[in-house]
Amino acid sequence: MMDAGRHPRIELMAYSEVEDVSGYVGNFRVRVRKKARYVDDKECTACGDCVKVCPIVKPDEFQMGLSTRRAIYIPFPQAVPSAYIVNIHECLGDNPIACGKCIERCDKKCIDFDMQDEIVELEVGAVIVSTGMDTYDPTELDEYGYTRYENVITSIEFERLISAGGPTEGHFIRLTDRQTPERIGFVQCVGSRSQVRGNPYCSNICCMNTVKDSLLLKDHYPDIDITVFYMDIRAFGKGFEDLYMRSKEMGVKYIRGLPGEVKEDPETTSLRLFVENTTTGRLEQHEVDMLVLSIGALPSQDGRVKDLLSLSRTADGFFMEAHPKLKPVDTPTRGVYIAGCAESPKDVKDSVTQASAAAARAGILLSSPRIRVEAITAVVDEDLCKKCGLCADVCPYGAIVWAKKQPARVLTAACAGCGTCAAECRFEAIIMRHFTDQQIYAMIDSILEEDPQDKVVAFACNWCSYAGADTAGTGRMAYPPNARLIRTMCSGRVAPDFAWYAFRKGAPVVLVSGCHLVDCHYINANRNTVRRVDALWEGLEKYGVRPERLQLEWCSAAEGQRWAKIITEVEKLRAAVTPDEVEQTRQTLQETKVPIKSKVGRLKEPAPATMCCMRCGNQWDVTYDPAADEERMCAACRSNSVRVLVG
Repeated sequence: MMDAGRHPRIELMAYSEVEDVSGYVGNFRVRVRKKARYVDDKECTACGDCVKVCPIVKPDEFQMGLSTRRAIYIPFPQAVPSAYIVNIHECLGDNPIACGKCIERCDKKCIDFDMQDEIVELEVGAVIVSTGMDTYDPTELDEYGYTRYENVITSIEFERLISAGGPTEGHFIRLTDRQTPERIGFVQCVGSRSQVRGNPYCSNICCMNTVKDSLLLKDHYPDIDITVFYMDIRAFGKGFEDLYMRSKEMGVKYIRGLPGEVKEDPETTSLRLFVENTTTGRLEQHEVDMLVLSIGALPSQDGRVKDLLSLSRTADGFFMEAHPKLKPVDTPTRGVYIAGCAESPKDVKDSVTQASAAAARAGILLSSPRIRVEAITAVVDEDLCKKCGLCADVCPYGAIVWAKKQPARVLTAACAGCGTCAAECRFEAIIMRHFTDQQIYAMIDSILEEDPQDKVVAFACNWCSYAGADTAGTGRMAYPPNARLIRTMCSGRVAPDFAWYAFRKGAPVVLVSGCHLVDCHYINANRNTVRRVDALWEGLEKYGVRPERLQLEWCSAAEGQRWAKIITEVEKLRAAVTPDEVEQTRQTLQETKVPIKSKVGRLKEPAPATMCCMRCGNQWDVTYDPAADEERMCAACRSNSVRVLVG
């Protein structure tokens, strides 16, 4: 960090937070609040005279509360800038000044309680997110006695105790009697790999951190007795297995089993552990002087970054990359990259590797004179736009600029081409390049032109379901050949009109398939798919069509077997749909004029039409004027999901 602080082309903004990020790739505008330090960091020499007279004593967060600090302090060793900072919420000298001892003692006159927060506006071309991680709080695991027994500590507290810069200057002691423990135990997977309490994922670093700690203890205290209680030792990194074997050779005992209960002897303050040794199948008792809980990693709990940059998270809460293999540091938002534990738990080496990759990706972007965008973006026809703003509401990237009484405008550099806006637009004002409504209708026509009774119309998103079908094919998995796939960039591109049109053309079953809800390539666009399909199911039931004839399934690119299973189940459903049922559906939709607005072209002049609510199915005849800026709302359910029915 000190090297970064000295670099002439790196500006470190310590004690600051990002308040807002706007714009798009190459043109981000970042608003940063530089909090008042109440100490002039350019004049402060870190002499420490002010600390000696400060009367406020607080637990030191950096030392995990094992030592104290004053209200004026340096956050951590080697902090940049190397200057003191005042915690104004703890200081007595704010307003009015009730203390002021630090001001009187400072010869350089660096302390100024009149300092104010400063807002800094930055224009940047790329953003790298490296928010780090938090650690699990083992308080809820009461069986380990973390809050009841002083000699039960976490692995982070252990690191501070054994560090030369820690509260004991590297002398490892018990907290109760300040003596070096003779027996010490480590409990692995505290808060990790648990389906009940904690998190189901592996925190990656815990096993090797314990191996490193055991070697460190053996180097300093060769006679210490160390026992590690584990579920599985995962030593998969370069040289990690050698360290693990070296630890065992130095006398560290590894017992496969986690303690079920910990009790303290009130006289000696030693700890008694009851453990089921799964290797021998016996219940064992072990006594230790100190117990270290190897706590797991948690994603950063600050949720503002996700909202500011339109990022998506995986099921475990870490930020999701654009592609786990091809773009491991890119995010779905173009121009934003992730590094370190913001993406997943990892050690220092992997964090440095990923940070280097993110810096390289940002460098490639910034060194290019122009940004190349795929020709699948949205285009707004301003003549047809009714300025309703629905498209801007559903865009996961904020790529649509809209103001009242102004037509929507697409920021092409920010648009990823998911098509959710086009599916949401009720007035055909948005066209998706290379995935237009007319192209999709033409594919439906081609699929159902001959023997429609034997076909399943399947809409598959490009990144997951369509790729999952490829995986099933390359894996030579057997499944029925009746499904005909229509590729869309996202399941959010599937407009309700597409399903209505397929049923009107005689499709026995329509399948909509996309990414899993937490794995959407377009952040959260597939949640709009759920909303639209829910409305379609209600509409189908309204018209007497079995809702199960419209299927919604999730399948990832790696789940070829799942795709085969989905198609097999859908084929069973197709076989159960009789020709009479298909024909009755076609006639019903023809008679009720279920909307196929894009198929018949756009209205140019006022014409008789029917308005239909896509939610409840309510219909009424009107004379529709496409030039009029009019809003329609269903009188039955008060929904604004109204379509113009033509033909």
